[in-house]
Amino acid sequence: MSRLEDLSERYGEHHRAKRTREFVYAGEERVELFRDYVGGPGRRVLDLGCRYGALTRAYAKDNDVVGVDVDREALAEAAQLGIETRWADVDEPLPFDEASFDVVVAGELLEHVRDPAGLVGEARRVLRPGGQFVASVPNAFRLKNRLRFLLGRKPEDDPTHLHMFSPADIDRLLEDFDEPHVHFIAGRFVPIHGALFANDIVFAGRKPR
Repeated sequence: MSRLEDLSERYGEHHRAKRTREFVYAGEERVELFRDYVGGPGRRVLDLGCRYGALTRAYAKDNDVVGVDVDREALAEAAQLGIETRWADVDEPLPFDEASFDVVVAGELLEHVRDPAGLVGEARRVLRPGGQFVASVPNAFRLKNRLRFLLGRKPEDDPTHLHMFSPADIDRLLEDFDEPHVHFIAGRFVPIHGALFANDIVFAGRKPR
């Protein structure tokens, strides 16, 4: 079995056991941010880790979307949205030409890959000058997770997560982009202290022209 087939099987089992097909982590708040950053109409969008297309629906209309995922079964369902799909391992170089997309989306993906910075570099490569990168990751260092650690428990219990991101990590990922933006979302006490209480972090930047 190839690595891609193994990943497809493993993530397929995880998706079907832990997530519904309509599930979007951090809900409508993240959907609205991604929709705004993608924009349109007429954008060519690379959607990395699109899964079943639950988030993709927010920006697929009137845009030209290419969805990428390791879960072959989920990808087949995403194709029903009318988007182009590509079965691929994003830990490998992306199978797209340089400067071929207006927007690259990576929603709740970077925590799952071996080399997040490498994938962000690949996203930057395939973006056109002035193109938009938008991504999100769980806020791994929120207060809830810190308390779990103090109690002798793992901060996170998702076995598919390979990395945990702090706000400083996000800043480093955006170093080569212009107009960086970071949003702390999904939490009752976010207005008090986003980094401590947000469940998710959405961030974006533009490839320099």
